[in-house]
Amino acid sequence: MTTRTRPFLITMGDAAGIGPEIIAKAFAHSPQDMTGCVVVGDVPTLRRACALVAIGSGSPAMPVAELDSLSDLPAVPPNCIGVLQKCALPELVSYGEISGLAGKAAADCIVWAARSVLAGEAAAMITAPIHKEALSAAGGWAARFPGHTEMLQAEAAAFLRKPVSEVPVRMMLANEELRTVLVSIHMSLRHSIDAVTFDNVLQTLRIAHQALKAALGRPPRIAVAGLNPHAGEGGMFGSEEQLIIGPAIAAASREGLNVHGPFAPDTVFMRARNTVLKSGEFDVVVAMYHDQGLIPVKYLGVEQGVNVTLGLPLVRTSPDHGTAFDIAGTGQADASSLLAAIRMARQQAAWPTIEGSVLEAESALRQHGGNHA
Repeated sequence: MTTRTRPFLITMGDAAGIGPEIIAKAFAHSPQDMTGCVVVGDVPTLRRACALVAIGSGSPAMPVAELDSLSDLPAVPPNCIGVLQKCALPELVSYGEISGLAGKAAADCIVWAARSVLAGEAAAMITAPIHKEALSAAGGWAARFPGHTEMLQAEAAAFLRKPVSEVPVRMMLANEELRTVLVSIHMSLRHSIDAVTFDNVLQTLRIAHQALKAALGRPPRIAVAGLNPHAGEGGMFGSEEQLIIGPAIAAASREGLNVHGPFAPDTVFMRARNTVLKSGEFDVVVAMYHDQGLIPVKYLGVEQGVNVTLGLPLVRTSPDHGTAFDIAGTGQADASSLLAAIRMARQQAAWPTIEGSVLEAESALRQHGGNHA
């Protein structure tokens, strides 16, 4: 099958959150965006979500068809959601409550979808939000992973028959105005500062360069945020910029990457922002830790933000929000970010070989050895 004919897999996310609802809303309100999409999840949970979306609409709930395999998708009639039952939920879970059963079900769906995309049976996967405490409460293998990114990294490593350490991945958050790629992802702030090393920063620059080069069709202009206030102010407020980040930028520049910085983190995101009145100076900002990079993008609008995992031999995108337990089951969830993630996945699936970007980054790491001596 070609990318045009292979399906796009949407994992259900945590059944106690808004994932099933936003999936149901996307099918109901934007059917043109959902062509070729199949849900990997729990059939009763999706039927409950469809009933929730139908409340007050004056229309019956959208039907859900249980599929035996991906090959059944073409037979699904219009205005119907095809679902592959790839998890075990003995009963419907309560909205807004942490459940180990929901965590395990979400993990099972993610792994099945990842393996299908890696095997070439699907074009991409779009993941609805999971709850990290529910994942932990699931116990067993699922509890080893703090989130999607780490779970998918492990699946990719197994597929490539490599140690996880040899399949570096990074999180990119993007909307129409701003892109940011993170040096570290899900760890405490204290540990994320320790993760600002020469090797990690340089590896992030290489991965961002390869991914955005494929997306833009040209080398991206990369800005790098400092770690400290005022990017260290010449060492007055910290030395990481001088001893770690600056040398990594210099090494990337010698490799031909268009990299600039480190810049003061309180202004660099504004410089990279694209608006109707002004184009940004940069195509992406590399941020040193999770909240430094995510706050600017989310402030510009969670409803249009997309989370993209870079460095994988598969396409994975997700909405720029969590499970929203506080509004789960109320019918208030907004499907805009999920729809943006689906559109982004379609674009990414058409890029030149995603796996090639991973292998090129690995080759660069071997050639340069991550050494700045």
